[in-house]
Amino acid sequence: MLSTANAPRTAPAALIDALRQRFGDRLSTALAVREQHGRDESPFDVAPPDAVVFCESTQDVADAVTLAAAHRVPVIPFGVGSSLEGHLLAVQGGVSLDLSRMNRVLRAEPENLTATLQPGVTRSQLNREVKDLGLFFPIDPGADASLGGMCATRASGTNAVRYGTMRENVLALEVVTASGQVIRTGTQARKSSAGYDLTRLMVGSEGTLGVITEITLKLHPLPESLAAAVCFFPDIASAVATTIQIIQMGVPIARCELLDVNAVRAVNNHDKLGLREAPMLLMEFHGSEAGVAEQTATVQEIAKDHGGEDFQWATTPEERTRLWTARHHAYLSALQMRPGCRAVTTDTCVPIARLAEMVVAAEDEARASGLPYFIVGHVGDGNFHIAYLLDPSLPGERDLAESLNERVVRRALDVGGTCTGEHGIGLHKQGFLIEETGEGAVAMMRAVKRALDPDNILNPGKIFAL
Repeated sequence: MLSTANAPRTAPAALIDALRQRFGDRLSTALAVREQHGRDESPFDVAPPDAVVFCESTQDVADAVTLAAAHRVPVIPFGVGSSLEGHLLAVQGGVSLDLSRMNRVLRAEPENLTATLQPGVTRSQLNREVKDLGLFFPIDPGADASLGGMCATRASGTNAVRYGTMRENVLALEVVTASGQVIRTGTQARKSSAGYDLTRLMVGSEGTLGVITEITLKLHPLPESLAAAVCFFPDIASAVATTIQIIQMGVPIARCELLDVNAVRAVNNHDKLGLREAPMLLMEFHGSEAGVAEQTATVQEIAKDHGGEDFQWATTPEERTRLWTARHHAYLSALQMRPGCRAVTTDTCVPIARLAEMVVAAEDEARASGLPYFIVGHVGDGNFHIAYLLDPSLPGERDLAESLNERVVRRALDVGGTCTGEHGIGLHKQGFLIEETGEGAVAMMRAVKRALDPDNILNPGKIFAL
C-alpha cells in the first residue's frame, strides 16, 4: 500500500552492511556525499538520504534495489541533480542510486538513426559522440541533464516545437523493477502495437515505477543549414503574438524562445552580451538553405507586423553557441541578480491560442506583487516559465510566490492547459495533478503504482499527494 505520510524509513544497519559488502567503497554514508545527493534546484529543504551507492552497471542497480527491497527501504535514482521539483529528495529516507558513472554510449546506428546508451550519459555528451556521424539528438531542456533523468521527467525544452519531447524520441528502455528484476520495453522499430506501451509508461514516471538503466533513442540528421536570430519587441504581448502567428501559419521553426526584459538583463550581466534590454524572441531555423531563407523571411514579416525590430542574425556556429549558451544560463544568471535567493518556478503549458493572455496575466501579477521575477519560455509549443526569486529567510516571500504560482497554474487549467509542460510533478505539483486529471485518473495511477511497487520503495512521495 502507498504510505499516507512521509514517515522516515531509515536504512537499518543490516542493509548498510549488506550494501558495503556488495559495493565496497562505492557505498558512501559520508554526510557531504549524502547532502550532495539530497538537494536539487527546487526550493525544498529535506534531510539527505541515509546512504549513496555509485552504480556502474545494470547489475549494480538490480543488486542495490534487491537489497533495499528486502528491508522495504526507499531507493531514489540520481542523475546530475538538475531537477526543479524535488524529484531526487529522500523525503522518506533511504538510499540514493547515483547513476552518473553509467555514462557510456553503447552503440550508435546511423543507418537506423538510433543510439543506445546508459542513463548517466548527458545530452551534450551524446551530441558530441554522434556529431561526426552527421546526427544529433534534439531534446534540449537547457541544463546538461542526464538522459535517464530526461526520460524520467519526460523532458522537452527548446527544440520540442519541431522535434517533440522525450515521449516521441524514446524507442526502448531497460528498467530495473521494484523487485530487482531487469525488464526491457519497446524495440528499435519506429512503431509497435504489441501490448501495453510500457515504454511510454516509464517515460515520465519520475523514478516511481522503475530505475532506467538503458535507453534507445531516435537520432536526427544534422540540418544542412541553420540560422539563429534575436528580435526585440515593445512588450511581451507582442512577442507572444508573433509566436502564435508563426505556429498558426505552419512555419516549421526549430526553436522559439521568449525572454522578458528581466531575463535579458540577467544574461547580459552574466554573459556580457550587450543585448537590447527589451522583451526578446530567440529563434532558430533548420533545413535546406532555401528552406531556411523562406522561413526567416516569413518570420521577419510576421514580427514586423507586431512591432518587432532590430533583427540580429547568427549564422556561424560560434555566434549561435553564444546566444544559446546565454539562454541556457538564464536561470542561473537570474539567481545571481539576487544573491542567496531561491526560485519557485512554473512550467505551465497551454493551447497556443491562449498563450498571450496567460503570459501577460502572469507578468502583470508578478510586477504588482513587488517580488523579483523573470519570464522565459519555449513559447513555440505554448510552454512558459515564470520564476519568482525569493529570500529563503523571509517566509512571507515563499508564501507570496506560491500564491502567484497557484494563480498561474489555475488559469492554465481553466483554458485546457497543464500544470507542467516538462518539469514533472515531483513534490511541488501534487495537488494540481488531481485538479488537472481528476480523482479517477489519479486513482488509476495509484493502482499502477501499487501493482508495480507494492512496498512503495521506488522514489516514494513523488507525483501523488500523500
